Amino acid sequence: MSGVMERTLSILELLGKHPEGVQVSAIASELDMPASAAHRLLKELSQYGYVRQLRNQGDYALTIKLAGIGLAFLARTGVPDIAQPILDRLAADSRELVRLSVIDGEDLVWVGVAQGAVAGLRYDPGREQGIKVHLAGSAGGHAWLSTLTDEQALEKIGAQGLRADFAMGPGAPTSIPEVLASLADTRKRGYATMSDSYHAGMAAMAVPIFRSEDHAVIGCLSIAGPGVRVTPELMDQFHPLLREAADEIGGAAEASFFFNRNRALPAETETRQAG
Repeated sequence: MSGVMERTLSILELLGKHPEGVQVSAIASELDMPASAAHRLLKELSQYGYVRQLRNQGDYALTIKLAGIGLAFLARTGVPDIAQPILDRLAADSRELVRLSVIDGEDLVWVGVAQGAVAGLRYDPGREQGIKVHLAGSAGGHAWLSTLTDEQALEKIGAQGLRADFAMGPGAPTSIPEVLASLADTRKRGYATMSDSYHAGMAAMAVPIFRSEDHAVIGCLSIAGPGVRVTPELMDQFHPLLREAADEIGGAAEASFFFNRNRALPAETETRQAG
């Protein structure tokens, strides 16, 4: 790894995955850089208030500053104000986990969540906000990819990889033909489904969100829960609720500059392949 900017951003991304802190030697090893370079960059980040050293063990961890910038940005986009009441209502109606992801450039990013399961067995990942969605292995990813041509979908899968950089479930797709077959089913059915894929034991369904004014794809909305409860039959019952909520978000998208900013991005994400 070369370049000060690349190394600095890589350190921030790594620390973002380890809120408990990481030793300098482990950072250097993980990012394949000299320990002296890692230590120098950490010191500079510390001076600017982005990281701090945990004195009791010498590890480095992110401060709240970077998170604060992200939260302030998200708040000013208008996305939470538009979506949260809708997410909360859908979560209450489905009694499962509801998540909103938005398209940001070439990525699909989780930005909103509401938990409807208040007792018993439930799926609650907890740390996925702000994380890029793995397209090939998630219901949300397939919902977005289904709005593209197969060629465009393959380009996005190729850029991100068929497998995620974390342990996926036994139902995760293992080949491109498997993904393409799933996308074809999604287009016919009207919603994407995944079981034992993103996480073992978890099932999810998702639909794309279309901006009402021009039918541009701006994100995806999903419902997820334990596979023993969120069955194909239940997903079929949830579909009208999910589609209605997604359409409501799409209809309110004009109130967010973030969704309007994305209007200027390449139009490939707005190409919908007819089923």
